Amino acid sequence: MPANKIESNEEYFQQAFNKHIFLQEAGQALTISDTEFEDCEFNDCDFSAAIFTRCKFVNCAFNRCNLSLMKVPYSQFFEVNFVDSKLVGIDWTRATWPSFNLCSELTFTRCILNDASFFGLSLNELKLEECKLYEVDFREGDFSNSVMTYCDFTNSLFMRTNLKNVDFTESENFNIDILQNTVTKAKFSRFAALALLEELDIELVD
Repeated sequence: MPANKIESNEEYFQQAFNKHIFLQEAGQALTISDTEFEDCEFNDCDFSAAIFTRCKFVNCAFNRCNLSLMKVPYSQFFEVNFVDSKLVGIDWTRATWPSFNLCSELTFTRCILNDASFFGLSLNELKLEECKLYEVDFREGDFSNSVMTYCDFTNSLFMRTNLKNVDFTESENFNIDILQNTVTKAKFSRFAALALLEELDIELVD
């Protein structure tokens, strides 16, 4: 069932939001507070610079949406899929990630997540597929058992990051110091793996 408006202090169940645009009011970013979305779809929506405070998204899908510079203070995300969407400059550390649920099942497919921050988060089984991740902060985080395939990690930061069992197949342009990060049983394409060895100051010969 399509919905036309999103308001604070509401619950939306199995709603479809199509081409919804968050407009600023009097030059201020529109804020939605204490609202829950369950089994909802957001299609071709523009939520850029919107503020979702203490909201909950459960089993939701964002398709072809612009979410750049969106703020999510104290909001929660469970089983949320982002497809063909733009999510530039989002500070995911401001959301609430319950310690008892490390697998929030976030999936990003063909998305742009440049300048995002996942600093210090524990997001096991995170899925990033065919995404652009320029200058993203993964430092101090735990992303073990995640899938990060066919992605571009240009200038992204990894330091004391748990990447155990992460699948990096066909991903490129990452700078991961294997002495400063945990990469046990991580999977890399052959040429990407050779690039990792550059940090060891060794010489590779044919």
